[in-house]
Amino acid sequence: MTVSQNISDEIDRLRIPLTEFLQRLVQFPSLPGEEQAAQHFLAEKLRALGCKVEILKSEFADVEHHPAFSDDGVSFDERLNVVGTWTGSAASSAIAQVETQTEGKGRSLILNGHMDVVPIGNPSLWKFPPWSGTVQDGKLHGRGACDMKAGLAAAIFAVEALRNLHFKPLGTVLIESVIGEESGGVGTLTTLVGGIHADAAIIMEPTRLRSCPVHAGSLSFRIKITGRAIHASMKRFGVSAVEKFQQIFEAIQILDRDRHLHYENRIFEFDDNIAPISIGTVAAGDWLSTVPETLVAEGRFGVFPGESIPNARAALAGCLAQVSAVDSWLQTHPPSLEWIEGQFEPGQTSFAEPIVSALGNAHAQVMGDQPKIQGVPYGSDLRLFTEHGKFPAVLYGPGDVAFAHTVEEHVELAEVFACARVLALLITDWCGGQFAPH
Repeated sequence: MTVSQNISDEIDRLRIPLTEFLQRLVQFPSLPGEEQAAQHFLAEKLRALGCKVEILKSEFADVEHHPAFSDDGVSFDERLNVVGTWTGSAASSAIAQVETQTEGKGRSLILNGHMDVVPIGNPSLWKFPPWSGTVQDGKLHGRGACDMKAGLAAAIFAVEALRNLHFKPLGTVLIESVIGEESGGVGTLTTLVGGIHADAAIIMEPTRLRSCPVHAGSLSFRIKITGRAIHASMKRFGVSAVEKFQQIFEAIQILDRDRHLHYENRIFEFDDNIAPISIGTVAAGDWLSTVPETLVAEGRFGVFPGESIPNARAALAGCLAQVSAVDSWLQTHPPSLEWIEGQFEPGQTSFAEPIVSALGNAHAQVMGDQPKIQGVPYGSDLRLFTEHGKFPAVLYGPGDVAFAHTVEEHVELAEVFACARVLALLITDWCGGQFAPH
């Protein structure tokens, strides 16, 4: 029987405990700053598998001066990251100083996922309670099921399957459960600042089991517009901040369209949705019968792969300047632009990196053909590994990001099981090792 078949059979035997573990993870409401209980639960699971476990606390003083740090405004009180290490026979056992290995000597691998989830919104809109982990028709529902607790569960049970099969890796395997990914990546940044590196990383984001070595960036921004308040009955003698914003909003829409028309990258699924610009919140005025004097709009500005952060920021600033130049009020009362919270660089791993082909081969053995290689339009922790850790990373995991952050969030359990098989097979190939007789 082949290695692939042995792994597949073992994952089949673990389907029920894997599903129950994922259900339990979803039942933890691990909102930003509230991930502690879920992290301790996951840490206990890793200890039960025989991994060496370290709880790494994200400390403001350790990351505040790093160029990739984005202050998300969440308290740094007990922001806990979990790193479980399955030490390879060819690697150092020091968890905070994992030595990378050259090919043929046992390569190290990080399997990275985030525990933080976004708020649930209106719970009455959910078909199933958002913290229930309800399973129906082969789907597991709930906040975080897709983004991205399913990926974490798949990685953990990939290791459990290999240990049950008495596999001993040559290179070290690290499972990282981090916090703060949704708002800037402080958890993964903490691991890198703490000296945890590897020869490659897989981030189990929901990619529908596609291999995604490229992602766009995104920059959070705030625009403030000043008008002139007056009683609504005297509207023509005031200046509505809402009406001025309408001009700016239309210009931003045109900017978004034009930027995509002038950018070419064939690995993205949609040519017009690679690095979108979106306004997420708008707040204006303080009384319904008063012409609004102020408006504050916040949004995200997409950054194309290969585009620098200064150039992206300049594009939005230039757009605002163009609108202001042709409006007499905005000429003397220009809108202010502030860059806030999450500032995600784009990230990219070369298709020629060995981890891309190794992942593709593992996927092909399980699924029958090579995975589609694709770029994704959202920011992720991949950029921290590639741009700052200086080692390759690929996004690969179960679930469809179209259902993330929605009241319909769910994951297909068949994809979770398949992902666990692929990750287990990847470990045997990438890290090397042997199955001990038993």
